[in-house]
Amino acid sequence: MLWHISIHLISLVFLLLGSLVTTGVGLACLDFGFSCVIEWEIYSLNSSSIVMTFVFDWISSLFLGFVLFISSMVMYYSGDYMSGDKGFNRFMYLVFLFVLSMGFLIVSPNLISILLGWDGLGLISYILVVYYQNEKSANAGMLTILSNRIGDVGILLSITLMFMLGGWNFIFYGPHMGASYGIMKGLVCLAAMTKSAQIPFSAWLPAAMAAPTPVSALVHSSTLVTAGVYLLIRFSSALEGSSVQSFLLVISCLTMFMAGLGANYEFDLKKIIALSTLSQLGVMMSILSLGFSDLAFFHLLTHALFKALLFMCAGVMIHSSKEWQDIRGMGNFVTGLPLTSVCMNLANLALCGMPFLAGFYSKDLILEVVFMSEVNFFSFLLYSVATGLTVSYTFRLLYYTMSGSSNMSGGMFISEGFNNMMSGIILLSFGAVVGGAFLAWVVFPDPYMICLGLFLKSLALLLSGLGALIGYILNIVSVSYNLKMLVVYSPAVFFGSMWFMPMLSTLSLSHWGLTMGGAFTNIMDKGWSEYLGGEGGFQGSMVGAKYLQVSQDNMMMVYIKSFFLWVIIVFFYLI
Repeated sequence: MLWHISIHLISLVFLLLGSLVTTGVGLACLDFGFSCVIEWEIYSLNSSSIVMTFVFDWISSLFLGFVLFISSMVMYYSGDYMSGDKGFNRFMYLVFLFVLSMGFLIVSPNLISILLGWDGLGLISYILVVYYQNEKSANAGMLTILSNRIGDVGILLSITLMFMLGGWNFIFYGPHMGASYGIMKGLVCLAAMTKSAQIPFSAWLPAAMAAPTPVSALVHSSTLVTAGVYLLIRFSSALEGSSVQSFLLVISCLTMFMAGLGANYEFDLKKIIALSTLSQLGVMMSILSLGFSDLAFFHLLTHALFKALLFMCAGVMIHSSKEWQDIRGMGNFVTGLPLTSVCMNLANLALCGMPFLAGFYSKDLILEVVFMSEVNFFSFLLYSVATGLTVSYTFRLLYYTMSGSSNMSGGMFISEGFNNMMSGIILLSFGAVVGGAFLAWVVFPDPYMICLGLFLKSLALLLSGLGALIGYILNIVSVSYNLKMLVVYSPAVFFGSMWFMPMLSTLSLSHWGLTMGGAFTNIMDKGWSEYLGGEGGFQGSMVGAKYLQVSQDNMMMVYIKSFFLWVIIVFFYLI
């Protein structure tokens, strides 16, 4: 037990100090306008040098500070959450490696060195998703790592195409990538779409909920899923004015809409929060595709604070519900877990964009900039509907878990002492309240000029109110024991299954290939190839060897018969 305590305490102290140092460096870089680049040449090939490069500017340092802060809270939280697990030490080391990989990704402006962090995230996320070692975890882990491998291929092909520039420092060469580098920009965009789970690679993100809850808090707030957004923020100078931006806008708006719709049909607590992450990733990608990379980075930081808090509160609720995750079996957490309920309400209201909480400063600014921009009506409509859906599934989740009476048949085991879990939750709650205001003053000392009419200015507020009403109505419907989704079963299955994306990403996608491969194996590998190849040759050799063995076993008889045969032949020859 002392060793368990020492591991998460050491992690807390080490990561928290690292967070304070890197955040201080980031604020200094932002204030004085300087950057620090450390470069180490590993190998020189023709005119290109393979170098290990680290860049410490205000973006990388500030983001690294937030990642280390959230990681310290999550690892301290894990000290209680995973205390009964036999592989506690192994779990903590894996989480630390996961944070280290994200750190490499953040400070690497070079496509060669970024692979250390990029592939490290993919590999360790697979190990953490399959941590519980059951069939569901194995399936989710395979879907996660195979989806991410597509993006890894995009990065590897981008490395070969960027060879033409004489180096791989995309921060330096970004503004010089013209229209002739369209394929490379598309590959980088593909890599970012797989890591950030945009359509059609969205199925792995809810499936990754098979990992322990502390991992989900880390993955869905500031590490794995944000890697794609961060890569595109770094590539933003190269993407300006390209056709990739228009494509990314449509895809991200559809992802945002699809995730918000699916969350309103979902009953798994962790999957609802995962789909809200997917929706917010769509918001970041869409504003990035419009050319506002600073707003995307702003929302990336604020979202990390309240989403980690949301998952950690959900972990306490699951812990207190005897590991039950279905929200239909929950209820009355306000009475049983008052402090956790307050913190979860803070996180949910920040997600909805409640004024003066962290999410309001970034989300409201993004919506107003989008309403001011020259976007098409389709994107405008998807933005508006997705905003209302976010509030809808959030209030639906709150009503299901907080109000009413507990629906657990055997009752709940409620325990909310001031332990490691609650310490991390309370510290992150301060971030969810004041983090947005702090970042708004620091990142945007000169405010954006917003000029909107009364309707567009109040549209976000109207959509939020309408979404809250719909969420309340969905909760009222749940009081009746008649399942209303059976009335519209086909649309409910379509919307609730993320537009059939999990099915399309797994067996449906590979059904014909696997069927044809099986038939080909039976016909060729186990059929004609066996008959005419190795197995047939082996059987022929065995038959020949059998006859040879028979001849060797009767050697004297063969000699006598052959002698008389030759005597007869010679006799007839002499005659």
